[in-house]
Amino acid sequence: MEIQESSPCHFKLWSELELHEFSDRFVIKPVESPDQGFSLSRFDGNIEKLNGDLGNTSGKVSTIYGVAGTIRLLAGLHVLVITSRKEVGTFLGYPVYRVMSMKFLSCNEASKFLTNQEKRDESYFMTLLKVVESTMGLYYSYDTDITLNLQRRFKLADGWMSKPIWKQADPRFVWNRNILEELIEKKVDGFIIPLIQGSFQTGLLKLKNSPATVTLISRRCTRRLGTRMWRRGANLEGDTANFIETEQLLEFEGARISFLQIRGSIPLLWEQIVDLSYKPRLNIIDHDQTSKVVERHFNDLCQRYGDILVADLTDKNGDEGRLSMAYAAEMEKLQKIRYVSFDFHHSCGNSNFDNIELLYDQVAEDFEKQGYFFIGKEGEVLSEQKGIMRTNCVDCLDRTNVTQSFLARKCLNSQLQRVGIFSSTDCISMFSEDFEIFKNLWVDQGDEISLEYSGTHALKRDLVRYGKQTMAGMIKDGISALSRYYLNNFQDGIRQDAIDLISGRCDVNTSRPSSAQLNGFETFSYIPVASALLIGGLTVTSITLNQVGVAGRNAQTIVSSVICAGVTAGLMAVVKSNGRQICSKPRLCRLI
Repeated sequence: MEIQESSPCHFKLWSELELHEFSDRFVIKPVESPDQGFSLSRFDGNIEKLNGDLGNTSGKVSTIYGVAGTIRLLAGLHVLVITSRKEVGTFLGYPVYRVMSMKFLSCNEASKFLTNQEKRDESYFMTLLKVVESTMGLYYSYDTDITLNLQRRFKLADGWMSKPIWKQADPRFVWNRNILEELIEKKVDGFIIPLIQGSFQTGLLKLKNSPATVTLISRRCTRRLGTRMWRRGANLEGDTANFIETEQLLEFEGARISFLQIRGSIPLLWEQIVDLSYKPRLNIIDHDQTSKVVERHFNDLCQRYGDILVADLTDKNGDEGRLSMAYAAEMEKLQKIRYVSFDFHHSCGNSNFDNIELLYDQVAEDFEKQGYFFIGKEGEVLSEQKGIMRTNCVDCLDRTNVTQSFLARKCLNSQLQRVGIFSSTDCISMFSEDFEIFKNLWVDQGDEISLEYSGTHALKRDLVRYGKQTMAGMIKDGISALSRYYLNNFQDGIRQDAIDLISGRCDVNTSRPSSAQLNGFETFSYIPVASALLIGGLTVTSITLNQVGVAGRNAQTIVSSVICAGVTAGLMAVVKSNGRQICSKPRLCRLI
């Protein structure tokens, strides 16, 4: 028997596994049921179910906590296993875990038969697998699917929970969906763990001695996965970058209330290619399918969530202004979608966070009509969420997180008033300890989502936590902004390739790094050269200028200083003009 069943209608995964490493194979089996499991040939990765005695038992034995999937490269199969985990809370009463570490088991003894070029390509792919092992923000449960929000779960047919967990899951939010295929084919359902990428936060509110639990779960869509600068906008199917469904779940005395919001990149065809500029130019791609792309995106959202209310937080000037205008023009063609443009920086800049109320005043009526999903103590449906608010800025990180946390607070106040914990005049901000817990949930969630997309913590965290910017917060924002600049320019190309490889966007048989245009990984060698030239030029210029100060107005020294300064300026101009060639770029896939 491959599965555990705590009840006739509840499927449960194996939660603790033994990994046996032999010279010719790996064996994975449950600690609770050693006669179950499967083996993988170290030569070609062939997967076979166990049928009795292991034979030679002298191999190394270790404990793992799940199999996240398999991927075939040029020389064989690689199996991704969870090597450590941390319990972070519960979802609908079931424990939820965060992946703390993973590693690939390589079944690639056939690598000796590769050509020299294939060996070089395989080496690059292996580098990408190391990047995958460090993927952040992965969560799962052995007892239930966590990809579905409460309202969708409630509407599933009877018997749905008895299906294998991977069959219950929403494919949009299964981070490892592509690498589960071989395990699914081999029917090892008790080992197949759907992982979500996003955030899972939970906090206990005391609320006038009426304890309630608030859980914040964010699910990242896998259809257009990527890094901040290498995945912008939409693809031709209407899928957008950094698309995330966030569910705020309130549980109180057996009642459960779910409130959903979504975020996602502006659903146009646009890009922002790194070129060493602090803020690269936005390029809106002129394409005859643009209107269809926008229409496909919102048709999909309407089918899933109902009425859509759009809040666009981008600036009204500069490149952002052009993008916002193009977005607004397309939204005018969609009569059933309400689009609201709100220049966040103009309205809420200089610590005027209270001006977010101006946005709420514009959307309040429609927002409150959308409501939330409410299940009473007896399991009866008391209300449903009839629509959803889609919020975006350019990155869909900092401004979006501030705005969504504000809307979530408004909804939480309404929910607590409805269940009788609050009076009509009470609000969460009146209870300092509980309010601090609530704000920290949203700050931590914003940080985690930002780390996954941009590589740094979120900016504007102080606006969520304190309602204003502090000096310490501005310093931290500055450090994070500089870190983003470095990562986006010099690290994210290889990270994007790793994401494309693991998500199945590229095929190792057709997307070889050797056949890709020379960029990214190879040109990384130009970075230390350019840096050395600039630093050397600046150093020589500084020394000669110092000599001017010491030696007075010596003509030769002055001329030398001018020449060095000119050479340095020239080098800077050369580096800047070749910025796109110097920056790290993806090698495996096209952007759109």
